[in-house]
Amino acid sequence: MCGATTNGPSLAGVDLAQETVIQGVVTRAGEPVPAAYVRLLDSTGEFTAEVVASATGQFRFFARPGDWTLRVLSSSGTGEVTVSAGRGEAVDTRVTIPA
Repeated sequence: MCGATTNGPSLAGVDLAQETVIQGVVTRAGEPVPAAYVRLLDSTGEFTAEVVASATGQFRFFARPGDWTLRVLSSSGTGEVTVSAGRGEAVDTRVTIPA
């Protein structure tokens, strides 16, 4: 595996046998949204973690297996997506802020 992904940061150096990874990119009108706040909410909607997207809109969380909601807040607007992640998986997603 080369570590390249469709949306999120490279997985080089991440031991997927031991981790559950949720990652991706925040976009608006097809363009990356830098410095967006990406919140990780558990299956009950409870806040779990938050990161700031990189200059290229990328983000990553290490989480436990299960169902999650990613909620994005930025000066460009808000967006949300739900994902399911299992141990040993890297869920690569895109969170789109409506134009």
